[in-house]
Amino acid sequence: MKCNTLISAIFLLFSIPFFGQVYTDKIVGEKNQQLKDSLKIIEYPYALPIWGEKVAQKGYNLPYSAGLSINYFWQDSEITIKNLQVGFNNGPMYNLDEIVRFDKSSVEVGAITIRPDIWLLPFLNVYGIFGKAKPTTKINAGIWIPDADNNWSQIADFSTKANFDATTFGLGITPTIGIGGGWLALDMNMSWSDVDALDKPAFSYIFGPRLGKTFKLRKPERNIAVWVGGFRVHIEGNTKGNIALSDVLNLDNAQGKIDTGLAKVSENQTKVDDWWNGLTPAQQANPVNAAKHNTANRALERAGTFLTTLDGALSTAESSTVQYSLQKAPKDMWNFIVGTQFQYNKHLMFRLESGFLGSRTQVLCGLQYRFGL
Repeated sequence: MKCNTLISAIFLLFSIPFFGQVYTDKIVGEKNQQLKDSLKIIEYPYALPIWGEKVAQKGYNLPYSAGLSINYFWQDSEITIKNLQVGFNNGPMYNLDEIVRFDKSSVEVGAITIRPDIWLLPFLNVYGIFGKAKPTTKINAGIWIPDADNNWSQIADFSTKANFDATTFGLGITPTIGIGGGWLALDMNMSWSDVDALDKPAFSYIFGPRLGKTFKLRKPERNIAVWVGGFRVHIEGNTKGNIALSDVLNLDNAQGKIDTGLAKVSENQTKVDDWWNGLTPAQQANPVNAAKHNTANRALERAGTFLTTLDGALSTAESSTVQYSLQKAPKDMWNFIVGTQFQYNKHLMFRLESGFLGSRTQVLCGLQYRFGL
């Protein structure tokens, strides 16, 4: 059996950071006294942020109050799956947790996003998220069954790669504080990714704390910032979908793999029955043997029922459908972030950021333009 859209859809997970590194900075130090004094008497010309003029007059250097960013983002991430249930033609759902095992399957995504933002308050940035993404899933999995000695073996395996198109939308906030070029930002956003293979958009929540330092360059308003931080992803656990069976199976070899799987299930069931019938009543009453027997029977029955139902659905593959549900989670909630930004002037910035460690790797590059509002 070659799984394509079904197994790929359940692994659809991607999370995009949207942090933009500008902040309200408290001017300190004797060499900056002239700038600090000028801020105290200047008339602040923009409506945003709220209390912008009062904060500027207290010696804070504010960024332009509105901005527009365009970013390219790439990520490769592993996830875990539990409570996997599959059914056919709106019939009974079969829990496959015990017999299906996944091995280092992951989702890779490339995305282009647009991020409009405003400084609502001097220390609070609010932004929107609009993006198009192309997730690619790489799946390695197999169906496993036990024998009489409780040794599990694989009776079918599949490895597949599938591509999707997704639309992402969401919103976020970033509280920040900056003093003398040093700054702390706590980025938080919620986003929804709309994919045809899912019943509803996939939800994710991102928290990204960053601690950084901005270094002035010789030309006015020109600087370079560097930072370190973390990237934490939470995704909605429950996912449901409904797709055509013809999109799941390779019809050229599906029947052969189903027949082979059913034969191996029958063979192992015979071994389990022979082992159990060969035990004495006292041995059968042993909790260890009873547990082994119950586990083997349950797994073999589940595998046999699933393959038999799939065999029946295969006879009308062109009109049959597959329903699925599962609970998913990132393999690692956190990974480490390092980044840098070159500010050409207060209007134009270029940003590069990389995330690594754990089971998630990511790279982001972006261009930001800011203006007063």
